[in-house]
Amino acid sequence: MLVSEVMLQQTQVDRVAPRWERFLARFPTPAATASAGVAAVIDEWAGLGYNRRAVALHAAAVTCVEQHGGALPDDLDGLLALPGVGPYTARAVLAFAHHADVGVVDTNTGRVLARLAGRQLRAAEAQQGADASVPEGHGWEWNQAMLDLGAAVCTKRSPSCADCPVRRWCAWQGGPDEDPAAGSAGVSVGQARFEGSDRQGRGRLVAALLEQGALAADDLAEVAGWPDDVGRASRVAAGLVADGLAADDGDGGLALPR
Repeated sequence: MLVSEVMLQQTQVDRVAPRWERFLARFPTPAATASAGVAAVIDEWAGLGYNRRAVALHAAAVTCVEQHGGALPDDLDGLLALPGVGPYTARAVLAFAHHADVGVVDTNTGRVLARLAGRQLRAAEAQQGADASVPEGHGWEWNQAMLDLGAAVCTKRSPSCADCPVRRWCAWQGGPDEDPAAGSAGVSVGQARFEGSDRQGRGRLVAALLEQGALAADDLAEVAGWPDDVGRASRVAAGLVADGLAADDGDGGLALPR
């Protein structure tokens, strides 16, 4: 469950489904993930984007082995203590894997909560509202319903307010006032352009590392796609090292992390 939720943090379901199955076939347990090493996990992750998630997932597996006997924690504090696991991911695991009575706040649920309240919500308000709304003993069903409501009815554009089953309790009801969901906690915003971005250059460097095992300092700018901007390539390469996606080879180049 944790693997799928981490994959889904920044990647669409249709891309995640086959990669999730492949990942679990290669790394079926936290112990298998931890012992494989971070480079192997990054390699399996290649193509999903936001490779820092792979580093965090490996670190979480190591924590599970070292502190939880190789098992994934089944309580909120334990899950939140894992690298790369935030409030949404922790509660999603509890609600959907353990049927716990916790509220899951993603961009769809956050949009519903803000519109119901008729105002932007802070993160703590949105989470408290979500948790408080879960009927006792129905955490799995309630969260599925809230996610579906936001995805299919209370959509970002052209919400079907007339057909909404919670219209009577909605303070906004698709009125002329500014949408309270804009900028509210949990509601995603548009991503910056990928083409020509640092993210694209990072991806090129990681892909080349996985293929070649190492990159010399003189090759970084060319591989990143900025042959005339050595400074930018060096900065992005340093970011990869800081994020645990690469190691400094001692001469300004990059090597795979151990």
